Amino acid sequence: MRAPSTRQAGFTYLGLLAAVVLMGLLLTMAARVWSLTEQREREEQLLFAGDSIRFAIAAYYAHGHRYPNTLQDLLVDNRSPVPVHYLRRLYIDPMTNGTEWQLVPAPEGGIKGVYSASTLAPIKGQNFAEIDKGFTDKDCYCAWQ
Repeated sequence: MRAPSTRQAGFTYLGLLAAVVLMGLLLTMAARVWSLTEQREREEQLLFAGDSIRFAIAAYYAHGHRYPNTLQDLLVDNRSPVPVHYLRRLYIDPMTNGTEWQLVPAPEGGIKGVYSASTLAPIKGQNFAEIDKGFTDKDCYCAWQ
């Protein structure tokens, strides 16, 4: 039996090398798509958490005509005989994965709002809900105030 020529053996190696390069490119493309999908989901979570905190602060203010001093005040409001719970739990900031929100101070004291400390550029730039129209065309999540 004859040994295969070196020319044929090199062809197999070249084909295998091309297949590995192609798989690497496909995996890179899949990772980019997955990363964008994950960021979109975190954006939706950020909008949900921000709106929940916004509505809780508005309800707190409507109940006593002053803003909460801390976010903990939204969990249990002891200003009345029966404690009121505006939030069941404090939401994490999905962009930084922490519970430390940046606070928007109210002119008369307390917290008027919250925003993320993330400096990442948002994917979503248009088509916000009416209450979030101020977020249109912002260049980082920290500008979503």
